[in-house]
Amino acid sequence: MISDPALGLTQLLLFLFFIMLGFPIAFTLMAMGLFFGYLGMQERVFDLLVVRTYAVMSNDVLLSIPLFVFMGYIIERANILDRLFRSLQLASGGLPGSLAVATLATCALFATATGIVGAVVTLMGLLAFPAMLRAGYDPKLAAGVTCAGGCLGILIPPSIMLILYGATAGVSVVQLYAAAFIPGVSLALLYMLYTIGIGIVRPDMAPRLPKEERNVPVTTIVWSLVTSFVPLALLIASVLGSIILGLATPSEAAAMGSLGSVILAIVYRAFTWQKLKESVFLTARTSAMVCWLFVGSYIFSSVFGYLGGQSVVEEFVKSLPLNSFTFMLLAQVIIFILGWPLEWTEIIVIFVPIFLPMLDDFGISPIFFGILVALNLQTSFLSPPRRDGGLLPQGRRTAAR
Repeated sequence: MISDPALGLTQLLLFLFFIMLGFPIAFTLMAMGLFFGYLGMQERVFDLLVVRTYAVMSNDVLLSIPLFVFMGYIIERANILDRLFRSLQLASGGLPGSLAVATLATCALFATATGIVGAVVTLMGLLAFPAMLRAGYDPKLAAGVTCAGGCLGILIPPSIMLILYGATAGVSVVQLYAAAFIPGVSLALLYMLYTIGIGIVRPDMAPRLPKEERNVPVTTIVWSLVTSFVPLALLIASVLGSIILGLATPSEAAAMGSLGSVILAIVYRAFTWQKLKESVFLTARTSAMVCWLFVGSYIFSSVFGYLGGQSVVEEFVKSLPLNSFTFMLLAQVIIFILGWPLEWTEIIVIFVPIFLPMLDDFGISPIFFGILVALNLQTSFLSPPRRDGGLLPQGRRTAAR
């Protein structure tokens, strides 16, 4: 007869096996949870399914996700990203590696406006990547700039990943946003400084724009920035500022941001009912995916803990000669490695909760831990092996991020 802890560990290993085969994450979580829950809890597992589903539906933290996602899709379909890239390209024309700098700045600003990763990677892969290749950029540098800039949405508020982490860890999303803002912006600036350095040291990898493209009247540059950069920057400042200053909850700020994105699309004469329907459909699909992920993860983690799998992991970690620093290092290395083959959704809803109960034992703040996880995952997504090179996300990855 298999013991309950052995059942829990078997549940975790089988989940990893099926995920590697490409099975849908949410339904694999529910299937594993219900199957092993029935073995360990009998019919009570179905009561657990109802309770956990209702808990997700009544979770106020998750309410901001569809609003931020809708805001992102409206901005994406209004061609605001295209306008923004062109204006930043004109403004940075005199810098070494100007196209790469404009790409990173556009990615950072779009990430700050939406929190979506897949959309910006795809759009910049179609918009900025060919432009850099036409300008004579090294393909490896161009791909790296596009992928690195696109992944900033994981870390820079309003990151959807931080919302899910806040709901999972039971910590304030506002505090997570305040803690993530400086690291996210600093990382974007460091990327820009790196590309400028490459343009100075290796001009063959990031050549300057032709002189005729750089000789643009100042009035043209200023007008381009005023009509593209300033409106989006004001929208971002109002949304994030109201959250960080405590003037509005993330859900309230997201609702105002969604309204602001619609107004921007109307002002730019890019608002159509077809684009609105597409944005609503994509928002519903992404939000449904997130909710089913939470239902599945709650069932899976509850059954895993009931069977004793969580206690086995905790006892094993506590038996190691670890202090706060070495525990943090071990946890981040594991998360970094998991980020190679897995999506951030699986890591946040399955593996991060394994470490959360041990944070108090080592005296580590869950806010600090969550920011390190976000920074770590942002880096791991740029590391091989990636199934598609990370440049053009598959449909599953686009929806998840």
